Amino acid sequence: MSKWIKKGDKVVVTAGNSKGQTGKVLSRSEDRVVIQGLNLRKKHLKRRSQEQTSRIVEIEAPIHVSNVNLCDNNDRPVKVKVRFNEEGQKELFYLDGSKEVFFRLVKKSN
Repeated sequence: MSKWIKKGDKVVVTAGNSKGQTGKVLSRSEDRVVIQGLNLRKKHLKRRSQEQTSRIVEIEAPIHVSNVNLCDNNDRPVKVKVRFNEEGQKELFYLDGSKEVFFRLVKKSN
């Protein structure tokens, strides 16, 4: 269900060192997403002027979308499905037991 993941969604990591952790998607490009506070890497920065000092910063590295899943309010991974509502708009939903739970509308991409 990776094609439905977009910026601002809450996701759970299903593979890798951050497996089982949840976070908010900060950005998405092609097949990779950056998740807030997950998959941290250290970057060594040189000083650029006499006033600055060299330092080590932690940045979030991108994760492949196949290793993340959308999650519900209880941080459980869910499989979303697509349907058309009464107005003819696409909407995402998932099943909670036998009950259908609305996830969000899908905007048309031009």
